Amino acid sequence: MRARLFRPGARIAALVCATLMLMAPAAMAQSRTAAGGPAEPALRVRGFFEAGARTFTASESFEAVLGSRSGPLFGAGAEVLVGRNLFVSFGVSRFQRDGERVVVADGEAFPIGLDTTISIVPIEVSAGWRFDDGGRTVIPYLGGGLAWHRYKETSEFAEADEDVEFTKAGFQVLGGAEWRASRWLGIAGEAAWMSVPNAFTSSTGAAAAFGEDDLGGAVFRVKVVLGR
Repeated sequence: MRARLFRPGARIAALVCATLMLMAPAAMAQSRTAAGGPAEPALRVRGFFEAGARTFTASESFEAVLGSRSGPLFGAGAEVLVGRNLFVSFGVSRFQRDGERVVVADGEAFPIGLDTTISIVPIEVSAGWRFDDGGRTVIPYLGGGLAWHRYKETSEFAEADEDVEFTKAGFQVLGGAEWRASRWLGIAGEAAWMSVPNAFTSSTGAAAAFGEDDLGGAVFRVKVVLGR
């Protein structure tokens, strides 16, 4: 069953502009060292690659179809640092696993022998604060934001209206720490919790049969950061 896709471009731009305008003055005020040294550049742009794992709140439906409630994800993105502390991050990742279509009756899943592929592509926009005083090698950070999750579930020999495809918005909170390996290279470990409520309300798949409507869950990832 298909739902009309949401196009997030305009709202992403508005969110970023508003965040920078409201928080940039405070971030720039923190950009000098405690000894009164030279300020960091007002804006720095960095890129990153990430790999990790995602565990789903809708555990019964994912275990029924994929045999597991979790799986690997890979992604990339960019980050804007305002002064030393404020960051705004843009990321796109992908989760994809193969499984088997099931029929659910009386709360029990029965495989029907049709190969199924589930793919989820989140587009994430986050903002937060880095606890960087200018002298740290390991920099903790906290943040939160919004994400748009494009979900596709396709099966062999399925009719067009039997496949599932939709895009739903959700929110997330995150925290992690970045180790500065060199001036231009960092390694970060990050954990995030995502909530995507009412994602499966219009679906006819296993999630709807199990009464699970949240596409969110926990994400654990390692990032390779390129840039100062």
